[in-house]
Amino acid sequence: MRILISGIIAAALPLLTLASCTDEPKAPAKPPATAEVVAHESELLRLTLTEQAQQRLGIKTVTIGQGNMAQTRQTSGEIIVAPLGAAGIPIGSASNLAQIGTAQAAADGEVARTKALLRLAVIARDRANALVQAEAGSVRAQDEANAALATAKAAADVAQQQRRLLGPGVAAMGRQAALWVRVPVFGSDIPLLRKNAAALVRPLADEGAAPVSAAPVPAPPSANAAAGTTDLFYKIANTSYRWRVGQRVAVSLPLAGTSQGLAVPTAAIVRDINGGEWVYQKTAPNTYVRQRIEVAGVSQGQALLSRGLSSNAEIVTDGAAELFGTEFGTPH
Repeated sequence: MRILISGIIAAALPLLTLASCTDEPKAPAKPPATAEVVAHESELLRLTLTEQAQQRLGIKTVTIGQGNMAQTRQTSGEIIVAPLGAAGIPIGSASNLAQIGTAQAAADGEVARTKALLRLAVIARDRANALVQAEAGSVRAQDEANAALATAKAAADVAQQQRRLLGPGVAAMGRQAALWVRVPVFGSDIPLLRKNAAALVRPLADEGAAPVSAAPVPAPPSANAAAGTTDLFYKIANTSYRWRVGQRVAVSLPLAGTSQGLAVPTAAIVRDINGGEWVYQKTAPNTYVRQRIEVAGVSQGQALLSRGLSSNAEIVTDGAAELFGTEFGTPH
């Protein structure tokens, strides 16, 4: 039996060897990722324009130089309703307007009631004074009338102060001629700020909008202990009803000191689809090359650069967008 099994195995070995030799070779595994060489940003097009083309595109150049700019800290804020009085509490979008409206209605009623009592007290005082002058009344009654008038006046003042704490009416909150901006600032940044200087405010999603000046205002202490921030408040005009309560805005806070560097007009800067910032430098007569830059800050139509150009470089101001379209084949 053992001899028979050994013979079967010996006969099957040549067949297995032959089958393994006839198998096709396996294809190499496909790599998970591939990389290919693309043009480096230094391999840019050099644009050479005729005199007529430059006139048609309105090309104008300027030689850049050193500039300085006040240091700022970019952050965000929220438009809120300013209080009616100096001791009032500002109202933000997180406030419960239904509860505030109910409290305002009760406070309005209390103001009306105390005013009515004050008018009655004035009438009683005048009558007591007239009776004393006519020698028909007592001095004690006159004193009691004066005391009642003082009590009514104090109650009316308290009611009016309580009403001012609740801010303007809920229906009129969006029609205020002036609003406040609440800006949370980290505690470590507070000593760096110029507290008496105005901040610049613009809509959060509109980078091209001109910023609006907002003056600092005193307000009740407000902070967020969990976030480690302290709230600063600025007053902003709203005569055109441009701002809405609860709107998020971009805020530029002034810092002490200034920054220095190369300054270029903001009109000279073009941006690609990825947000990269570029200018066109004139490298030779009628020749322009796009150069990458990095903007450190913008103020009053001038951009301060952190890198990208050398001093006395000649760059395009008017016509930069047209050169950008010419480079990428967009007709003008």
